[in-house]
Amino acid sequence: QVQLVESGGGSVQAGGSLRLSCSASGYISEYACMAWFRQAPGKEREPLTAIAAEGQTWYADSVKGRFTISKDNSRNTLYLEMNNLRSEDTALYYCAAKPGICWIPSLVESDYSHWGQGTQVTVSS
Repeated sequence: QVQLVESGGGSVQAGGSLRLSCSASGYISEYACMAWFRQAPGKEREPLTAIAAEGQTWYADSVKGRFTISKDNSRNTLYLEMNNLRSEDTALYYCAAKPGICWIPSLVESDYSHWGQGTQVTVSS
């Protein structure tokens, strides 16, 4: 059974940086798509970035140039490096995994069947 556990969230001032980690236990193919989503209070969950089998990535416009997704297959860990954080980045951040081999980063929430419990990021201005 796959389990995803996020860590690294916290409180930071605007302009600061955080690095989120998502540790996976159980079997996830190194060729699987993985992604980061977030949900702010009163808003729907939104996709931020995804990574596919050979490292292809996709970023939402809101985080492009500020956030970087990466994964370490040897550690079964997904990362999200977040720089130049803004108050509007305040949200609960989730990692997700899409089973099977995935060559194109997926932005579709329903494609992802494995989810972590979320880690809170709070950015104060």
